[in-house]
Amino acid sequence: MSPLPTTIVTDRLTLRPLTEADADEMVHVLGDERMYEFTGGRPLTLDELRARYRVLAGGRSADGREWWLNWVVRTSVDGAAVGAMQATLSASGSSADVAWEVGRPWQGRGIASEAAAAVVDWLVGQGLPLIRAYVHPDHAASAAVAARAGLRPTDELVDGEVLWLLTVP
Repeated sequence: MSPLPTTIVTDRLTLRPLTEADADEMVHVLGDERMYEFTGGRPLTLDELRARYRVLAGGRSADGREWWLNWVVRTSVDGAAVGAMQATLSASGSSADVAWEVGRPWQGRGIASEAAAAVVDWLVGQGLPLIRAYVHPDHAASAAVAARAGLRPTDELVDGEVLWLLTVP
């Protein structure tokens, strides 16, 4: 598979490959401290987010063992950034870990589900046989996103989070 993200379009969203410049808009999208209740951490400053996006936009871990595919989730109506999607691929192309985040003002509208399903479908279309997500056991909304994207929960906990899987035959 190509380790480069492409633009993904859904009914209501456009997922564009992340760039460092996206930090200027995303710092506001991700700025609500309540977003970190289940994942820990805190909102990043603009300089911190720019530095993070600079690294992520590079597309690969320093040791070469992972490819990083990241998208900014934008509404199709006005192009406003509302969240982000991430897929971390093993260098062998045998698996991907997916994650999503949608700003508080846009939560509860199915945006995370639509974006996650689109990325999972894109990964499956690229030939990925195994897709994983890690969801805090108390985060019902995120579990619903994983389920709508076609992943199923396992009994395995990894760092306190439930491992969700989609295995493509």
